Amino acid sequence: MSNLEVNPWKRYGHDRLYVRVFGGENVAWFDRKSGHIEILDESYRDQVLNALDPYLTSNPPLSSFELKPLEDDLTSAPEDDLSANRPGAQLLPQLEGSPSWFTRLLMRLLGQEDENSSWRKGLRGEKIVGAELDRLKSQGWVALHSIPLPSGADIDHLLIGPGGVFCLNTKNFPDARVWVGDNSVKVNGGPGHPYVRNSRHEGRRVSTTLTRACGFAVSVTPVLVFVSPAALNIVSSLHDVRAIKHRELSSFRHQRGVLHPEDIESVYAVARNPQTWLSK
Repeated sequence: MSNLEVNPWKRYGHDRLYVRVFGGENVAWFDRKSGHIEILDESYRDQVLNALDPYLTSNPPLSSFELKPLEDDLTSAPEDDLSANRPGAQLLPQLEGSPSWFTRLLMRLLGQEDENSSWRKGLRGEKIVGAELDRLKSQGWVALHSIPLPSGADIDHLLIGPGGVFCLNTKNFPDARVWVGDNSVKVNGGPGHPYVRNSRHEGRRVSTTLTRACGFAVSVTPVLVFVSPAALNIVSSLHDVRAIKHRELSSFRHQRGVLHPEDIESVYAVARNPQTWLSK
């Protein structure tokens, strides 16, 4: 006897059947309009197909349905879909005309740095964080990278999943001592940088933008992600902006109970649309 139940859901123009474990989480959904079946937990594949079988009699044979995980959709996204953006994509134009690898090596040996070294460092950091976010896909999370804004700035990463919506700002300070205050960040005891204040402002903007586009309230938590610091000290009074090491992103897989799969899908659909972010 199957331990799954099928529940109809209609919202934002969608007509779907969600399959879930009795009293538990969704493990799949079936879009009645397109005929697409999305398997969220591969261990339930056979049970899902059996549970949906009574609803498929008026549709094409089951073998014709596209049974692919969400991450496969991302790799084939069209150019005007922000899910096609790779981590650090907005930094690439800054690196055009950079010195060759050999020239950079000579400059390092001479104790010199070329003017693009900070951009390369930022790119490395965003790629590292992007790889960590990829590990969360199997737990129902989706991520967007390098979301361009009209101001010329960008959102490094936007993470959407069962635990909510998070805008991530990546800072690559390997082997550095990082202090995070209520409004600023100091690296190796140096001058303060307005990273906390900027992240707070970005979180508010993203929340306002997604709320307007979705038609329902979307709470967004800003996160400062530090790549490989030697130490990370955070003042106890900081609550509205999270500051973590990049390895701590793995803990997000345990965060649940904020967004249902249908809400994740709705937020992701508007967030990946470039038109969503055009308003200043």
